[in-house]
Amino acid sequence: MKTRKIGESGLEVSEICLGTMTWGSQNDAAEAHAQIDRSVEAGVTIMDAAEMYPTTPRRDDTTGRTEEIIGEWYAGAAGRREKMLIATKIAGPNGGFANDGRGVHPDTMRASLEGSLRRLGTDRIDLYQLHWPNRGSYHFRQNWDFDPSGISRAETEQHMADVLGTAAELRAEGKLREIALSNETAWGTAKWLEIARRDGLPRMASIQNEYSLLCRLYDTDLAELSVTEDVPLLCYSPLAAGLLTGKYRGGAVPEGSRQSINAGLGGRMTDGVHAAVEAYANIAEAHGLDLAQMALAFCMTRPFMGSTIIGATTPEQLETALGAADVTLTDEVMAEIGKAHRAHPLPY
Repeated sequence: MKTRKIGESGLEVSEICLGTMTWGSQNDAAEAHAQIDRSVEAGVTIMDAAEMYPTTPRRDDTTGRTEEIIGEWYAGAAGRREKMLIATKIAGPNGGFANDGRGVHPDTMRASLEGSLRRLGTDRIDLYQLHWPNRGSYHFRQNWDFDPSGISRAETEQHMADVLGTAAELRAEGKLREIALSNETAWGTAKWLEIARRDGLPRMASIQNEYSLLCRLYDTDLAELSVTEDVPLLCYSPLAAGLLTGKYRGGAVPEGSRQSINAGLGGRMTDGVHAAVEAYANIAEAHGLDLAQMALAFCMTRPFMGSTIIGATTPEQLETALGAADVTLTDEVMAEIGKAHRAHPLPY
């Protein structure tokens, strides 16, 4: 398992990050702990969570349970906290399941971080991410109707300065090591960096956005910013909610799968997505590759990638995902992936 530095921070993490959003819903605590143990054995050094997890589905009565399960694993034996870094998130504006729906502000940020620390049973968060911007963005399939005209530049800049000031206080108290973004835009990320530089405040260490063979919005302006400003991507949904495992080919909906819980897969299940999956599946089959491993290995080739977040509900799925670290894609495979991307550029 290779490791990579996270921007200008002091963090160095494995190229695969263990995702956790099924823990407490599709996976019980024992299954989650077995996933962590196996991942540590394979060389994974970071887990990604959020105060709102689990989300398969998200329910008021399970919100926060994922962090509790991680905390139980940390408490299970001495030295575990040093083996696995923790990244978690404060929710943006929401329907009321976190911070009364208010999103990210200095007071909610402090309260949310304290809640995460309590559930995780730790004294520090290694990477504290803003789950989505207060001002909104084009993520979660909102790109089709995105309208930024209501954004106030002055209010946004003041908000960013206030949040980074709170991050500085929490860092001084030893409660967080690094602050980071999630579901951000190129303009937003640039502004966070500008204000941190201007005011001598903590710098955003990374950005967690969706990225996969089927979702490549990151490949242009954000890619340029990510590389030149050294703000690497921690990509989520690299298997497109299971589409890139092939398990939904031919209209199949396996029992207990994400689609059996969320029929539309968060807007991913479109008329064009199956043809795109078939194109990539054909490439994998022609070269003797597992489709899921090819999809994950592709993410790891990207010049802006910090870590690729995997998720699994079974031991077999976890083994497949971990095995992607040993897969090298040939120039021929990469060229064929490029052709498939041009043929199916934005399937959802």
